[in-house]
Amino acid sequence: MAEVIGPRLYSCCNCRNHVALHDDVISKAFQGRNGRAFLFSHAMNIAVGPKEDRQLMTGLHTVADVYCYDCREVLGWKYERAYEDTQKYKEGKFILEKSKIVKDNW
Repeated sequence: MAEVIGPRLYSCCNCRNHVALHDDVISKAFQGRNGRAFLFSHAMNIAVGPKEDRQLMTGLHTVADVYCYDCREVLGWKYERAYEDTQKYKEGKFILEKSKIVKDNW
């Protein structure tokens, strides 16, 4: 049997739409609404909701929920702005909740 060659991906848990590459994981040590979450430098096949200020564990941030483009499942959020200097590295990056994504092509 031939080995599958290609990038390791994360997909939407609901419809299996590809939403992120494993190579874009920055950290697996984040907390989402429903437990553990991963910080990604990029995400794909997603829709971004309206921006809102949200008080998170690490302070006040402007974030926008991100949804699977195909089924509209809420997968996490995008950091639009961090108000604390120590949190600026998150700006423009994505949180995807572990409970909302599955490994694909591993």
